[in-house]
Amino acid sequence: NCITGSTLSLSLSCLSLPLPPTEDDVDLEALVNDMNSSFESLYSTCSSVQSESVPLLQHNGQVHRDHHRSAPMPPHTHTSNSELQHSTTSPKQRRRRSQPMHILAVRRLQEEEQQLRTSSLPAIPNPFPELSGSPVLSPGSLPPCQPSGTYIINIFSEDGMGKVVEIPADMTARDLCQLLVYKSHCVDDNSWALVEHHPLLGLERCLEDHELVVQVQASMTSEGRFLFRKNYAKYEFFRNPLNFFPEHMVAWCQETNGAIPPSQLLQNFLNSSSCPEIQAFLYVKEMGRKSWKKLYVFLRRSGLYFSTKGTSKEPRHLQLLADLEDSNVFTVTTGKKLHSAPTDYEFCIKPNKRTELKELRMLCTEDEQSRTSWMTAFRLFKYGIVLYQNYKIPQQRKTLSHFSTPVRSVSENSLVAMDFSGRIGRVIDNPLEAQSAAMEEGNAWRKRSQRMNILGSPSPLHPCLLNSVIHRTQLWFHGRITREESHRMIHQQGQVDGLFLLRDSQSNPKAFVLTLCHHQKIKHFQILPCEEDGQIFFSLDDGSTKFTDLIQLVEFYQLNRGVLPCKLKHPCTLVAL
Repeated sequence: NCITGSTLSLSLSCLSLPLPPTEDDVDLEALVNDMNSSFESLYSTCSSVQSESVPLLQHNGQVHRDHHRSAPMPPHTHTSNSELQHSTTSPKQRRRRSQPMHILAVRRLQEEEQQLRTSSLPAIPNPFPELSGSPVLSPGSLPPCQPSGTYIINIFSEDGMGKVVEIPADMTARDLCQLLVYKSHCVDDNSWALVEHHPLLGLERCLEDHELVVQVQASMTSEGRFLFRKNYAKYEFFRNPLNFFPEHMVAWCQETNGAIPPSQLLQNFLNSSSCPEIQAFLYVKEMGRKSWKKLYVFLRRSGLYFSTKGTSKEPRHLQLLADLEDSNVFTVTTGKKLHSAPTDYEFCIKPNKRTELKELRMLCTEDEQSRTSWMTAFRLFKYGIVLYQNYKIPQQRKTLSHFSTPVRSVSENSLVAMDFSGRIGRVIDNPLEAQSAAMEEGNAWRKRSQRMNILGSPSPLHPCLLNSVIHRTQLWFHGRITREESHRMIHQQGQVDGLFLLRDSQSNPKAFVLTLCHHQKIKHFQILPCEEDGQIFFSLDDGSTKFTDLIQLVEFYQLNRGVLPCKLKHPCTLVAL
């Protein structure tokens, strides 16, 4: 237990690294005094040695090797003549012969060694301390391991059919959606989304455009899957912010007595320093039980809280419900059946790990607008300005990040607009002229006279027969689906104003039904056939406005509201992968 002078000299030399001499070196006396105090604190921990230890180094820079008189000096600890010469050398000469590390680096080294002393990982000397700022490579200072290579991802469509896609490790959800649009020959209107779906838990959420697909797949369970479908409501908040948050839900609105400009509300939601607080009553499911409680809940950037005393905001009355940083918000599709929810408008906060059903935080609102507001606020509080950048990127970037081919279908790549009205044909380069020519060509078949074959029966291109079946080729027509299925499709693709689909009527086999979403409510309008001069027309307003086919009807109400609460804007579309 006795510490000899040679041992101390060896320890001092280990901490002094030979470096080339420079003019800005640290004073050796200051370094020695600091190390003297460090060694004294280290030796004081040795409880077995009861004798008092003499300071290792004095202010005159000479080494004193006098220890307890009762302890004999070991033979190998005598001082040579060369060592005495070194001890009497001036500080300036000693600096030139041995250059120690900077005093701040030595202190950081001691702190790192103290922290890693209890760890199983040894301290690894850092060969480049000037780059990382630390002379020791600790586990926290090591760069995170990024995925590399290619991965296999299974993507499913609404009909249950799947497609296997090989993607790089750094591919985002937006890039994968553009790849699927390109491979499926769909129209890229920046409304396609990748959905994380958990059928056993009844949960699903839309991946953000900047999320890495491989990382999301690593946190999913074996029963989880990715779905590819439309989502028109993904960035609807940036288009109509005031339609999402009622005044009673935003604490910032109550303090200013309402009257908030849309730009100011949007700026406050995106600003990390001053963000409004969302508050309202929610039904909260108790952990591990089937019972629900109605609590006053607050959503802040630090997390989701509830008040234990009415609507009090005092810190002593607030308890944390969920953290925003390591969680995601999901829509619950089987709330009443699986969780006995009090309403149909349930959502869930799920940690970013493979969790069980009992670890989920289930919440429930009174109506659809409140659920949409809470889920949108959760995304805004978590991602902030990143969401706005995702919303603006499609308007600035027209090509794929991983693919040089523009997002166009095969038919668009192989066809061009032509004009054959003159002596020779010409290619129409003007987009407006090409669009006008396409509309004229589409309407030409409606004006053709009835063609008869030799037997006098209508030909296969008879206008009456064609009018009755031409709509079945459109993406917005879904055939014989039920009323409940149409509701489900509207819910899944985002309840925005103008989202619509057409289907066969279940009560009248000759009629059709227009399903339209307005103010997050789904309405149904029956389209009845009417006959005039031996020709069949379709009308939505009891014959006041008649159309020869459903395509004409849809095109009219896309430009005019008519008897509808809003124009037809977004077709509810299904894609087959």
